[in-house]
Amino acid sequence: MKPLHARYPFMRAAREAVEAAEIDLATVVQRGDPAVERGLDRVESALEDGTVGEPHRQTRVELLSYPVARVLVSIVDEAVLTRSYARAEAASAHERFTDELASTTQLQSTSGDSLTLRELLAEFELLEHVRPEAGPLEEADRYWVEVGPYLDLAAGQWGEEWRLVNRPLTDGEVPLEESELLVLCRRAVEQRVESGLPLTVPDAIAEPLGDEVAQLRETLAELDLTRDIDTVVPDLFPPCMRALLDQIQKGEHLEHHSRFAITSFLTSIGMSTDEIVELYEINPGFGEEMTRYQTDHIRGETSPTEYSTPSCATMQSYGDCVNMDDRCERISHPMAYYEDALDEADEDEVTDWRESQES
Repeated sequence: MKPLHARYPFMRAAREAVEAAEIDLATVVQRGDPAVERGLDRVESALEDGTVGEPHRQTRVELLSYPVARVLVSIVDEAVLTRSYARAEAASAHERFTDELASTTQLQSTSGDSLTLRELLAEFELLEHVRPEAGPLEEADRYWVEVGPYLDLAAGQWGEEWRLVNRPLTDGEVPLEESELLVLCRRAVEQRVESGLPLTVPDAIAEPLGDEVAQLRETLAELDLTRDIDTVVPDLFPPCMRALLDQIQKGEHLEHHSRFAITSFLTSIGMSTDEIVELYEINPGFGEEMTRYQTDHIRGETSPTEYSTPSCATMQSYGDCVNMDDRCERISHPMAYYEDALDEADEDEVTDWRESQES
Protein backbone atom coordinates (compact mmCIF):
# COMPACT_ATOMS: atom_id res chain seq x y z
CA MET A 1 0.00 0.00 0.00
CA LYS A 2 1.47 3.29 -1.12
CA PRO A 3 0.70 6.85 0.01
CA LEU A 4 -0.56 7.48 -3.53
CA HIS A 5 -3.21 4.80 -3.00
CA ALA A 6 -4.32 6.43 0.24
CA ARG A 7 -4.61 9.84 -1.42
CA TYR A 8 -6.65 8.45 -4.31
CA PRO A 9 -8.44 5.38 -2.89
CA PHE A 10 -10.99 5.30 -5.73
CA MET A 11 -8.30 4.39 -8.27
CA ARG A 12 -8.01 0.85 -9.60
CA ALA A 13 -4.45 0.51 -8.30
CA ALA A 14 -5.66 1.30 -4.76
CA ARG A 15 -8.36 -1.36 -4.94
CA GLU A 16 -5.84 -3.88 -6.28
CA ALA A 17 -3.46 -3.05 -3.42
CA VAL A 18 -6.19 -3.83 -0.88
CA GLU A 19 -7.04 -7.07 -2.66
CA ALA A 20 -3.37 -8.08 -2.84
CA ALA A 21 -3.04 -7.55 0.92
CA GLU A 22 -5.94 -10.00 1.40
CA ILE A 23 -7.63 -7.75 3.93
CA ASP A 24 -11.03 -8.93 5.14
CA LEU A 25 -13.31 -5.92 5.66
CA ALA A 26 -15.52 -7.86 8.07
CA THR A 27 -12.51 -8.46 10.31
CA VAL A 28 -11.54 -4.78 10.08
CA VAL A 29 -14.93 -3.57 11.34
CA GLN A 30 -15.40 -6.37 13.89
CA ARG A 31 -12.10 -5.47 15.55
CA GLY A 32 -12.85 -1.77 15.62
CA ASP A 33 -9.84 -0.98 13.46
CA PRO A 34 -8.85 2.74 13.34
CA ALA A 35 -10.04 2.67 9.72
CA VAL A 36 -13.61 2.52 11.05
CA GLU A 37 -13.26 5.79 12.96
CA ARG A 38 -11.55 7.42 9.98
CA GLY A 39 -14.24 6.08 7.64
CA LEU A 40 -16.91 7.65 9.80
CA ASP A 41 -14.96 10.91 9.79
CA ARG A 42 -14.84 10.85 5.97
CA VAL A 43 -18.62 10.68 5.75
CA GLU A 44 -19.38 13.16 8.54
CA SER A 45 -16.92 15.66 7.08
CA ALA A 46 -18.64 15.27 3.72
CA LEU A 47 -21.92 16.29 5.30
CA GLU A 48 -20.60 19.09 7.44
CA ASP A 49 -17.98 20.82 5.33
CA GLY A 50 -17.90 19.19 1.91
CA THR A 51 -14.49 17.50 2.37
CA VAL A 52 -13.34 14.09 3.59
CA GLY A 53 -11.53 15.49 6.60
CA GLU A 54 -7.89 15.31 7.59
CA PRO A 55 -6.03 12.23 6.34
CA HIS A 56 -4.79 9.67 8.85
CA ARG A 57 -1.03 9.55 9.35
CA GLN A 58 -0.97 5.80 8.59
CA THR A 59 -1.31 4.89 4.91
CA ARG A 60 -3.09 1.60 5.68
CA VAL A 61 -5.72 3.26 7.87
CA GLU A 62 -6.35 6.04 5.36
CA LEU A 63 -6.75 3.62 2.45
CA LEU A 64 -9.05 1.22 4.31
CA SER A 65 -11.20 4.08 5.55
CA TYR A 66 -12.49 4.51 1.98
CA PRO A 67 -14.27 1.15 1.67
CA VAL A 68 -15.51 1.57 5.25
CA ALA A 69 -16.99 4.96 4.31
CA ARG A 70 -18.72 3.49 1.25
CA VAL A 71 -20.21 0.77 3.43
CA LEU A 72 -21.51 3.34 5.93
CA VAL A 73 -23.07 5.42 3.17
CA SER A 74 -24.69 2.27 1.77
CA ILE A 75 -26.19 1.19 5.09
CA VAL A 76 -27.68 4.62 5.78
CA ASP A 77 -28.92 4.69 2.18
CA GLU A 78 -30.08 8.32 1.94
CA ALA A 79 -29.76 9.99 -1.47
CA VAL A 80 -28.60 13.26 0.07
CA LEU A 81 -25.82 11.45 1.95
CA THR A 82 -24.67 9.50 -1.11
CA ARG A 83 -24.59 12.67 -3.19
CA SER A 84 -22.79 14.71 -0.54
CA TYR A 85 -20.23 11.98 0.04
CA ALA A 86 -19.41 11.50 -3.64
CA ARG A 87 -18.98 15.25 -4.12
CA ALA A 88 -16.75 15.53 -1.07
CA GLU A 89 -14.47 12.71 -2.24
CA ALA A 90 -14.27 14.36 -5.66
CA ALA A 91 -13.61 17.83 -4.20
CA SER A 92 -10.81 16.53 -1.96
CA ALA A 93 -9.25 14.56 -4.82
CA HIS A 94 -9.48 17.62 -7.09
CA GLU A 95 -7.65 19.74 -4.55
CA ARG A 96 -4.94 17.11 -4.19
CA PHE A 97 -4.29 16.39 -7.85
CA THR A 98 -4.45 20.08 -8.75
CA ASP A 99 -1.72 20.77 -6.19
CA GLU A 100 0.33 17.78 -7.27
CA LEU A 101 0.17 18.58 -10.96
CA ALA A 102 1.13 22.19 -10.27
CA SER A 103 4.17 21.15 -8.27
CA THR A 104 7.50 20.74 -10.06
CA THR A 105 9.75 20.11 -7.06
CA GLN A 106 12.63 17.67 -7.49
CA LEU A 107 11.29 15.61 -4.60
CA GLN A 108 8.00 14.92 -6.33
CA SER A 109 9.49 14.36 -9.73
CA THR A 110 11.82 11.62 -8.45
CA SER A 111 9.76 10.06 -5.66
CA GLY A 112 7.51 8.03 -7.95
CA ASP A 113 4.63 8.74 -5.58
CA SER A 114 2.97 11.66 -7.34
CA LEU A 115 0.12 11.50 -9.80
CA THR A 116 0.74 12.56 -13.38
CA LEU A 117 -1.84 13.99 -15.73
CA ARG A 118 -1.33 11.04 -18.04
CA GLU A 119 -2.12 8.62 -15.21
CA LEU A 120 -5.15 10.63 -14.15
CA LEU A 121 -6.64 10.69 -17.64
CA ALA A 122 -5.84 7.01 -18.21
CA GLU A 123 -7.59 6.11 -14.96
CA PHE A 124 -10.88 7.37 -16.36
CA GLU A 125 -10.25 6.19 -19.93
CA LEU A 126 -9.88 9.77 -21.11
CA LEU A 127 -6.31 9.62 -22.37
CA GLU A 128 -7.26 8.75 -25.93
CA HIS A 129 -9.93 11.46 -25.95
CA VAL A 130 -7.70 14.36 -24.82
CA ARG A 131 -4.79 15.90 -26.71
CA PRO A 132 -2.55 18.87 -25.87
CA GLU A 133 -2.88 21.94 -28.06
CA ALA A 134 0.91 22.04 -28.34
CA GLY A 135 3.86 20.18 -26.90
CA PRO A 136 3.90 17.17 -24.54
CA LEU A 137 0.76 16.36 -22.57
CA GLU A 138 2.30 17.17 -19.18
CA GLU A 139 3.57 20.60 -20.29
CA ALA A 140 0.53 21.95 -22.11
CA ASP A 141 -1.71 24.76 -20.86
CA ARG A 142 -4.59 24.08 -23.24
CA TYR A 143 -6.17 20.87 -24.44
CA TRP A 144 -8.69 19.57 -26.94
CA VAL A 145 -11.31 17.13 -25.63
CA GLU A 146 -13.58 15.03 -27.83
CA VAL A 147 -17.16 16.21 -27.64
CA GLY A 148 -18.62 12.90 -26.36
CA PRO A 149 -16.60 12.70 -23.13
CA TYR A 150 -16.94 16.47 -22.73
CA LEU A 151 -20.74 16.29 -22.80
CA ASP A 152 -20.79 13.40 -20.34
CA LEU A 153 -18.63 15.17 -17.77
CA ALA A 154 -19.74 18.76 -18.33
CA ALA A 155 -23.40 17.79 -17.79
CA GLY A 156 -22.75 17.86 -14.06
CA GLN A 157 -21.26 21.37 -14.04
CA TRP A 158 -23.20 24.50 -13.17
CA GLY A 159 -22.81 27.60 -15.28
CA GLU A 160 -23.41 28.88 -18.78
CA GLU A 161 -19.77 28.46 -19.73
CA TRP A 162 -20.11 24.66 -19.70
CA ARG A 163 -22.94 24.53 -22.21
CA LEU A 164 -21.69 23.24 -25.55
CA VAL A 165 -23.42 26.08 -27.38
CA ASN A 166 -21.08 28.49 -25.57
CA ARG A 167 -17.92 26.58 -26.51
CA PRO A 168 -15.97 26.53 -29.76
CA LEU A 169 -16.34 23.17 -31.48
CA THR A 170 -13.79 22.17 -34.12
CA ASP A 171 -13.70 18.76 -35.79
CA GLY A 172 -15.63 17.22 -32.91
CA GLU A 173 -13.33 18.62 -30.23
CA VAL A 174 -13.78 21.25 -27.49
CA PRO A 175 -10.85 23.42 -26.29
CA LEU A 176 -10.21 23.62 -22.54
CA GLU A 177 -7.76 25.30 -20.21
CA GLU A 178 -5.88 22.95 -17.89
CA SER A 179 -7.98 24.05 -14.91
CA GLU A 180 -11.16 23.23 -16.83
CA LEU A 181 -9.84 19.81 -17.78
CA LEU A 182 -9.19 19.10 -14.11
CA VAL A 183 -12.76 20.12 -13.26
CA LEU A 184 -13.95 17.45 -15.68
CA CYS A 185 -11.63 14.98 -13.95
CA ARG A 186 -13.26 15.94 -10.65
CA ARG A 187 -16.61 15.04 -12.15
CA ALA A 188 -15.16 11.71 -13.31
CA VAL A 189 -14.07 11.02 -9.73
CA GLU A 190 -17.56 11.87 -8.46
CA GLN A 191 -19.12 9.46 -10.95
CA ARG A 192 -16.64 6.73 -9.94
CA VAL A 193 -17.30 7.17 -6.23
CA GLU A 194 -21.08 7.25 -6.62
CA SER A 195 -21.22 4.27 -8.97
CA GLY A 196 -22.51 1.12 -7.33
CA LEU A 197 -23.87 2.90 -4.25
CA PRO A 198 -25.64 1.71 -2.24
CA LEU A 199 -23.70 -1.53 -1.93
CA THR A 200 -25.26 -4.73 -0.65
CA VAL A 201 -23.68 -5.04 2.81
CA PRO A 202 -23.49 -8.45 4.53
CA ASP A 203 -24.68 -8.65 8.12
CA ALA A 204 -21.18 -9.61 9.26
CA ILE A 205 -20.06 -6.12 8.21
CA ALA A 206 -23.23 -4.11 8.88
CA GLU A 207 -23.92 -5.24 12.45
CA PRO A 208 -20.58 -4.16 14.00
CA LEU A 209 -21.12 -0.71 12.45
CA GLY A 210 -24.39 -0.09 14.27
CA ASP A 211 -23.03 2.74 16.44
CA GLU A 212 -21.40 4.51 13.50
CA VAL A 213 -24.57 4.24 11.43
CA ALA A 214 -26.63 5.64 14.33
CA GLN A 215 -24.19 8.54 14.65
CA LEU A 216 -24.50 9.31 10.94
CA ARG A 217 -28.28 9.23 11.11
CA GLU A 218 -28.10 11.64 14.05
CA THR A 219 -25.85 13.97 12.08
CA LEU A 220 -28.28 13.86 9.16
CA ALA A 221 -31.15 14.63 11.51
CA GLU A 222 -29.29 17.59 13.00
CA LEU A 223 -28.54 19.00 9.57
CA ASP A 224 -32.05 17.95 8.51
CA LEU A 225 -31.01 17.95 4.88
CA THR A 226 -33.72 15.43 4.00
CA ARG A 227 -36.62 17.55 5.26
CA ASP A 228 -38.87 19.26 2.75
CA ILE A 229 -39.32 22.99 3.32
CA ASP A 230 -41.81 25.19 1.54
CA THR A 231 -41.67 28.37 3.59
CA VAL A 232 -39.89 31.58 2.59
CA VAL A 233 -39.24 33.94 5.51
CA PRO A 234 -36.25 36.17 4.66
CA ASP A 235 -36.01 37.53 8.22
CA LEU A 236 -35.14 34.01 9.36
CA PHE A 237 -32.58 33.35 6.64
CA PRO A 238 -28.99 32.75 7.77
CA PRO A 239 -26.97 36.00 7.62
CA CYS A 240 -25.09 34.90 4.50
CA MET A 241 -28.30 34.32 2.54
CA ARG A 242 -29.93 37.50 3.83
CA ALA A 243 -26.91 39.43 2.59
CA LEU A 244 -27.05 37.81 -0.87
CA LEU A 245 -30.80 38.35 -1.13
CA ASP A 246 -30.29 41.99 -0.17
CA GLN A 247 -27.73 42.36 -2.95
CA ILE A 248 -30.19 40.91 -5.47
CA GLN A 249 -32.97 43.25 -4.35
CA LYS A 250 -30.63 46.24 -4.59
CA GLY A 251 -29.73 45.26 -8.14
CA GLU A 252 -26.10 44.62 -7.26
CA HIS A 253 -23.89 42.25 -9.24
CA LEU A 254 -23.37 38.80 -7.74
CA GLU A 255 -20.29 36.69 -8.38
CA HIS A 256 -20.87 33.29 -9.96
CA HIS A 257 -20.39 31.38 -6.69
CA SER A 258 -22.67 33.78 -4.79
CA ARG A 259 -25.42 33.41 -7.38
CA PHE A 260 -25.13 29.63 -7.16
CA ALA A 261 -25.30 29.71 -3.34
CA ILE A 262 -28.43 31.85 -3.05
CA THR A 263 -30.19 30.12 -5.94
CA SER A 264 -29.56 26.65 -4.52
CA PHE A 265 -30.78 27.87 -1.13
CA LEU A 266 -33.98 29.33 -2.59
CA THR A 267 -34.76 26.16 -4.54
CA SER A 268 -34.18 24.13 -1.36
CA ILE A 269 -36.74 26.11 0.64
CA GLY A 270 -39.49 25.69 -1.92
CA MET A 271 -39.27 28.62 -4.32
CA SER A 272 -40.26 27.78 -7.88
CA THR A 273 -38.19 28.61 -10.93
CA ASP A 274 -40.70 31.29 -11.95
CA GLU A 275 -40.44 32.94 -8.52
CA ILE A 276 -36.64 32.94 -8.62
CA VAL A 277 -36.56 34.32 -12.16
CA GLU A 278 -38.87 37.16 -11.08
CA LEU A 279 -36.59 37.88 -8.12
CA TYR A 280 -33.56 38.25 -10.38
CA GLU A 281 -35.25 40.59 -12.87
CA ILE A 282 -33.81 43.70 -11.20
CA ASN A 283 -30.25 42.28 -11.26
CA PRO A 284 -27.77 43.72 -13.77
CA GLY A 285 -27.20 41.51 -16.76
CA PHE A 286 -30.48 39.69 -16.12
CA GLY A 287 -31.46 37.33 -18.87
CA GLU A 288 -34.60 35.33 -18.34
CA GLU A 289 -33.55 32.37 -20.46
CA MET A 290 -30.16 32.05 -18.76
CA THR A 291 -31.59 32.52 -15.24
CA ARG A 292 -34.29 29.95 -15.89
CA TYR A 293 -31.77 27.48 -17.31
CA GLN A 294 -29.39 27.90 -14.36
CA THR A 295 -32.18 27.54 -11.80
CA ASP A 296 -33.58 24.41 -13.45
CA HIS A 297 -30.05 23.05 -13.68
CA ILE A 298 -29.52 23.51 -9.94
CA ARG A 299 -32.80 21.85 -9.01
CA GLY A 300 -31.92 18.87 -11.23
CA GLU A 301 -34.55 19.35 -13.89
CA THR A 302 -32.08 19.90 -16.74
CA SER A 303 -29.07 18.13 -15.22
CA PRO A 304 -28.36 14.68 -13.75
CA THR A 305 -27.70 16.23 -10.33
CA GLU A 306 -29.89 18.12 -7.89
CA TYR A 307 -27.50 20.57 -6.24
CA SER A 308 -27.68 21.20 -2.52
CA THR A 309 -26.93 24.45 -0.74
CA PRO A 310 -23.20 24.92 0.01
CA SER A 311 -22.12 24.23 3.59
CA CYS A 312 -20.94 26.97 5.92
CA ALA A 313 -17.33 25.92 5.29
CA THR A 314 -17.84 26.32 1.55
CA MET A 315 -19.53 29.70 2.05
CA GLN A 316 -16.51 30.79 4.06
CA SER A 317 -14.17 29.72 1.27
CA TYR A 318 -16.32 31.71 -1.19
CA GLY A 319 -16.05 34.79 1.02
CA ASP A 320 -19.85 34.81 1.37
CA CYS A 321 -19.97 34.02 5.10
CA VAL A 322 -20.83 37.39 6.68
CA ASN A 323 -22.43 38.82 9.82
CA MET A 324 -22.18 35.60 11.84
CA ASP A 325 -24.51 35.40 14.82
CA ASP A 326 -24.85 33.05 17.80
CA ARG A 327 -26.73 30.42 15.81
CA CYS A 328 -23.93 30.35 13.24
CA GLU A 329 -21.50 29.36 15.99
CA ARG A 330 -23.29 26.07 16.64
CA ILE A 331 -24.55 25.16 13.16
CA SER A 332 -22.51 24.14 10.11
CA HIS A 333 -25.01 24.44 7.26
CA PRO A 334 -27.27 27.28 6.02
CA MET A 335 -30.22 24.89 5.65
CA ALA A 336 -29.80 23.68 9.22
CA TYR A 337 -29.67 27.32 10.35
CA TYR A 338 -32.91 28.15 8.55
CA GLU A 339 -34.76 25.08 9.81
CA ASP A 340 -33.64 25.80 13.36
CA ALA A 341 -34.81 29.40 13.02
CA LEU A 342 -38.19 28.25 11.68
CA ASP A 343 -38.58 25.76 14.53
CA GLU A 344 -37.83 28.38 17.19
CA ALA A 345 -39.92 31.19 15.68
CA ASP A 346 -43.38 32.07 16.98
CA GLU A 347 -46.22 31.37 14.58
CA ASP A 348 -46.91 35.07 14.03
CA GLU A 349 -43.29 35.52 12.91
CA VAL A 350 -43.60 32.90 10.18
CA THR A 351 -45.34 34.65 7.29
CA ASP A 352 -44.36 33.35 3.89
CA TRP A 353 -42.79 36.19 1.91
CA ARG A 354 -44.58 35.03 -1.23
CA GLU A 355 -47.97 35.63 0.41
CA SER A 356 -47.06 39.24 1.25
CA GLN A 357 -45.90 39.77 -2.34
CA GLU A 358 -49.31 38.68 -3.62
CA SER A 359 -51.31 40.95 -1.31
